[in-house]
Amino acid sequence: MLLYLNDIFIYLMMKPFFFSPVQICLSTLLSLAALPAFAQVCTGQVISTPEGMHEVQDESLLKATLGEPGKGSLCTAKVFEVDKPVRLFRVYNAAQPASLYGRWWSLQVPVGPRTQYAAENAICPEWSPLNAAATCTLKPGVRVVIGPGQSAQCASGEVLPASATNQVYVANDARAQKTLVDNCSEPLVWP
Repeated sequence: MLLYLNDIFIYLMMKPFFFSPVQICLSTLLSLAALPAFAQVCTGQVISTPEGMHEVQDESLLKATLGEPGKGSLCTAKVFEVDKPVRLFRVYNAAQPASLYGRWWSLQVPVGPRTQYAAENAICPEWSPLNAAATCTLKPGVRVVIGPGQSAQCASGEVLPASATNQVYVANDARAQKTLVDNCSEPLVWP
């Protein structure tokens, strides 16, 4: 069926002056309907500039955070630089203490239940059991990327759709002892 729809779409594109915008729109919708569920467009928008930050241009950092449909990361995003300390929240794997300094954070206090939080943030179960939470402060001068989550296809075959929830990407690298956050709270069992 997809091949047939693609043939129709190519034919329509070759004869644009003989078709009305309604016919072209219909063919586009038919083509989109044949795509896998995770290949659909972003469902959320990037939040307004958070307090304590300002928007900057950093194409390489932005590009590193945008994911393909079904692969996770962010769907659409903007880069911000921290002007003054900003509090972030993280839910992570308590069995791996270094994962406290991971890359994916939130500006909002995390609320459970765990399955709801995972769905709202497009987090596959194999990525983290989401059983600990902490807060840390972003250091001034740090650049972060903020945007809604991209869809993710989990190891089980489950497809998590793109999320409207904004996530904060912080380029921490615990293995290289590069952390862009400090003043972290003691870990708490979550939720």
